[in-house]
Amino acid sequence: MSDCIKVMRTMPGNSVDFVLTDPPYVTRYRDRTGRQVLNDDNAAWIEPAFAEIFRLMKFGTYCVSFYGFNSIQQFSSAWAKAGFRVVGHIVFRKRYASSQRYLTRHHESAYLLAKGHVSIPDWVIPDVIDFEHIGNRYHPTQKPVSALTPLIESFCPQRGLVLDPFCGSGSSLVAARQQGRDWLGIELDAQHHRTASDRLAYEMRKAA
Repeated sequence: MSDCIKVMRTMPGNSVDFVLTDPPYVTRYRDRTGRQVLNDDNAAWIEPAFAEIFRLMKFGTYCVSFYGFNSIQQFSSAWAKAGFRVVGHIVFRKRYASSQRYLTRHHESAYLLAKGHVSIPDWVIPDVIDFEHIGNRYHPTQKPVSALTPLIESFCPQRGLVLDPFCGSGSSLVAARQQGRDWLGIELDAQHHRTASDRLAYEMRKAA
């Protein structure tokens, strides 16, 4: 359990093969049961976090970052300032409405970012991926492992290191382990850190 900016500053540069992360959307989100996400009430962390993410990534590698549509200006500014190029946009389609306001929301979105010149993946995936309904049991904004798996298969080399600085309940790390990649997650919330640790421990016991 720790602040990802502080942890990343201790790590060597050009050491990460792929970043897959779902940071707070800076929307003061609250789910139907009242659960919230730490640091979702300020944007002060966005620029320094993505500056460190960029520093840690090897040249010619990818980052997939989820984002909140109503805070895209803060995210896009931070990505550009860090040095990222936007090379794609991914829509995760839900067959259920996760919320409703001006519209019923049936999708999540992420940008595909690149550090330097990137090679076209050997396996090119579609830019629309289905989200299975998982009930968000572990985390208020939990992502299904099945939707993250193709991202790792496409954008992370075999035996590469996947970093998730905002790992939440650990879905990205579970997906990385299941696909035979190394993984490193950082999480600020103590409860979610325990959940992620327990899920990874279970995955390792299954493989033993």
